[in-house]
Amino acid sequence: MRSSSTFESGGVTMTGNDAVGILFIGHGSIAAYAAKQIRQTPRMTVHSALCRPGRDSAARAVFGENVETGTRFGDLSRQATVAVDCAGHDALRAHGPAILGAGVDLLTVSNGALSDPDLLDTLRDAAIRGGAKLKFLSGAIGAIDAIAAAAVGGLHSVRYTGRKPPMGWVGSPAEERLDLQSLTEPTVHFKGSAREAAKRYPKNANVAATIALAGLGFDKTEARLIADPTITTNQHQIEASGAFGTLSFTIEGHALPDNPRSSALTAMSVVKALNDYAEPIIT
Repeated sequence: MRSSSTFESGGVTMTGNDAVGILFIGHGSIAAYAAKQIRQTPRMTVHSALCRPGRDSAARAVFGENVETGTRFGDLSRQATVAVDCAGHDALRAHGPAILGAGVDLLTVSNGALSDPDLLDTLRDAAIRGGAKLKFLSGAIGAIDAIAAAAVGGLHSVRYTGRKPPMGWVGSPAEERLDLQSLTEPTVHFKGSAREAAKRYPKNANVAATIALAGLGFDKTEARLIADPTITTNQHQIEASGAFGTLSFTIEGHALPDNPRSSALTAMSVVKALNDYAEPIIT
């Protein structure tokens, strides 16, 4: 819902529905990229941020000294137009219900968390109660609009294949199956449903979750994860068939310069979604 407060952005004072006040959950590299871009948009301002205890100074270093910080949504005095979660599954679980229940729309890139049916129900109930919307962003992948449209007419199959260099899987269950440092050829280390991928690889399988949410759901969407020593970028491929025909789509994504574990396209998708709140015409 739109706030009637007065905001400062880019040296311009805005009042009423012209102003888009943003609440960020998290202050990592994705949030920092988005905040930098938003500073160039006069009709938007970051006025509050949720962070872990003791991290207020770090959050203000990203968003500005005038940003109100807190560890719980209920601690904040300012009403946001829209909130955006860039902090991961646990943060969405911790803050999402309160934000949606208060009538504030919430954008998230923590799509893998929605593989938990109980959390999905909790967030849906909160959104209905508050009259708000939860929107999962496309993140590191594209063609989501095509998948969602195809689902209307009937999808027969959807498969996601995620490829990363071996070191991109460090810290994941891939280490239990593969000697990542000695691989000489592409090797599949996971094959199963998008739900299982999202649960087992919470830091690596948000893309599989995004595709599942747009199309056939978590249990009917196939996922393959591959450690590939022949590539240097993260690669995401969607293959789908249905009443619409067939689709094959691949992205080779770069990471953010200051964080090799964060997708640049994910950060860009946050900025695009926030821009939609400030623009009268959107694509």
